[in-house]
Amino acid sequence: MNARQIEVFRAVMRQGSITAAAEALNVSQPAVSKVLRHFESQIGYRLFERVGGRLVATAEAHLLFRDADRIFREIEVLKNFSNRIRDKRLGLLRIAASAPPTFALLPAAISRFRRRNPGTRLVLRTLPAEEVSERLLIGDIDLSITMTAILQPNVRSETIGHAEFVVLMHRDSPLAALDVVRPEDLADQSLISYGSTPAVGRMLDQQFEKCGLKRDVHIEVMLSISAAPLVAQGLGVALVDGLVPWQDLWPLLVRPFRPRSLFDIYLGTNIILPQSRFIREFTRDLQATLATLETKT
Repeated sequence: MNARQIEVFRAVMRQGSITAAAEALNVSQPAVSKVLRHFESQIGYRLFERVGGRLVATAEAHLLFRDADRIFREIEVLKNFSNRIRDKRLGLLRIAASAPPTFALLPAAISRFRRRNPGTRLVLRTLPAEEVSERLLIGDIDLSITMTAILQPNVRSETIGHAEFVVLMHRDSPLAALDVVRPEDLADQSLISYGSTPAVGRMLDQQFEKCGLKRDVHIEVMLSISAAPLVAQGLGVALVDGLVPWQDLWPLLVRPFRPRSLFDIYLGTNIILPQSRFIREFTRDLQATLATLETKT
């Protein structure tokens, strides 16, 4: 028993004749008769009898019709659902990102994406880079956006843009008069920043070493977003990424860090699992958003 047989049987029951059923299905009369004969041979009993030149449904056909009609309607619903997926009126895209890209990139990128794909469901998770890597490996997400490359054999990490470092400070900070902040300006400050383990932390260490200084972090943070309330509380100045729209979130001063240091923004995908068809499209939206941010800076 297959969907075509159910469709033909239902049409004959509803139309009352093979001729009318063939017209309703837009096929030939012999084609309908052939499908019915094959259907009857498979199920092992007659569905229709000729009585006085008319086609009459058997008692078995009436018993079968109720469920056949229900199943056919469900198949039609499934076809419609499938067509909506095909036409991108329905879909799913699961994204994991570290905090800075979540605040800085995803709102605008998602806005671009949803204008073209309003029926697509988006699942967004903001996680530390280590957990992002795990979710990508097990197939719990379709793509990741991080500030460090995910170095796993089954993960492709590609650079989609760049950002630079900034210094956050309270409005009463003695550094507020500076247009840019250099390593030597931070020598006597209570510094809030990354540790030396993440790649961005090592990059900052190298910039200080080039100036003959050591980056002395007094309050170490894993996520840059956690530095802002510490600065607002007067606990020091923060040397963090410039990706987050800091001035839109807190009443803090933001100054560029020099010498200018660019770090990469990475998009990660699992190359051994089926790829969401939306990945390339959303990647273009991310790149367009990054280009807009770089133009502003």
